[in-house]
Amino acid sequence: MKIKHAIIIFIIGLLISIIGALFKITHWNFGPISGNIILTIGSIFETIGIILLIYKLFTSPKFKEFLNR
Repeated sequence: MKIKHAIIIFIIGLLISIIGALFKITHWNFGPISGNIILTIGSIFETIGIILLIYKLFTSPKFKEFLNR
């Protein structure tokens, strides 16, 4: 997996969270799907994206060279 994939996952989570906030503010519901559920899904995507970014950062050999300067 490349870093760009982790960034894309994070951005998708961010967009889902914005949509969830819109649903929550306007009190929209589509059946069982409410703003709370959409915000939770968006937060999970953001968390996965951040964890993948941190993992790629620490496993990169260039990062180790940067810290040793």
